[in-house]
Amino acid sequence: MSFISVLFALLLEQARPLARGNPVHATMRVWVRWCARNFDAGKPLHGWLAWTAAVGLPSLLAAAIYVLLDVTVSWALAMFWSALVLYTCLGFRQFSFHFTQIRDALAVDDEPLAKSLLCQWQHIEPQNWTRSELLGRVIQFSVLASHRHVLGVLVWFSVFAGLGLGPMGAVLYRLGEFVVRYWQHQSQMHAQPVSEALQNHAKLAWHWIDWVPARVTALSFAVVGNFEEAIDGWRAYQASSAPSNDGLLLAATAGAVNLALPGLAVNLPTSPDDTDPTRAKPTLELAHLAIVVGLVWRAVVMWVVLLALLTLARLLG
Repeated sequence: MSFISVLFALLLEQARPLARGNPVHATMRVWVRWCARNFDAGKPLHGWLAWTAAVGLPSLLAAAIYVLLDVTVSWALAMFWSALVLYTCLGFRQFSFHFTQIRDALAVDDEPLAKSLLCQWQHIEPQNWTRSELLGRVIQFSVLASHRHVLGVLVWFSVFAGLGLGPMGAVLYRLGEFVVRYWQHQSQMHAQPVSEALQNHAKLAWHWIDWVPARVTALSFAVVGNFEEAIDGWRAYQASSAPSNDGLLLAATAGAVNLALPGLAVNLPTSPDDTDPTRAKPTLELAHLAIVVGLVWRAVVMWVVLLALLTLARLLG
């Protein structure tokens, strides 16, 4: 049943992606803002209360509705609810719009426009990047976006769906990621004071929520890409000081497509093998964006096929 929900949600998201400013996301912002305003009093306990209310309650509600529909109405309606919630949590087209605009600007050699679009997308200050560094950052943000909006969502959705809790995992993952960005942005813009305790708790919770999905996505990229290089990148980065989930994922991605990502914190230490011309990483070019897109799509297809096989095995068993 989870396979059908995933397939339906992916097809619907491609055919009718949620527009910016849609009611679902607007309601989510109002809810998260309300939780911070009413529970965040600056103490560690209040931080956890605000996070639990903002993330935990909607996740439990999604699971409760799924179980209620499955037990009292029909499995078909429960499956539809699961697919609908997953559809609102996925966001392939939400970030691919920015990626396409930047790629098109680079295709006509309009680097100033590409830099401006990238900075608007990520809300960062423009830098004096070279074309190769700009491409590296586009790849970085695109890989992380595809993980957070698609592959990471699918990982936790599949886990919680297997436990009979429907779309709870998808809601938990998306809200866990969203509150970190939203509360930090609100605090920086002084639109709503958010305590340091709440921001730290949200970041810590997100680290553990994303711990498994980041490694599953990295492994997926290794399977559909250059496996040996991806695993080598993974191991080398893991041995670095203060490794992060994002850094590990990007290190594995760089190895999977045999690319160096200039100017990024995930660059790996030089090894003796780097002198081998057969292992030399090429300078980033526009064509490498298509290579990374292909890697992401192959990973998504692999997940869909895997869920289909698991569903078939369960039906036959």
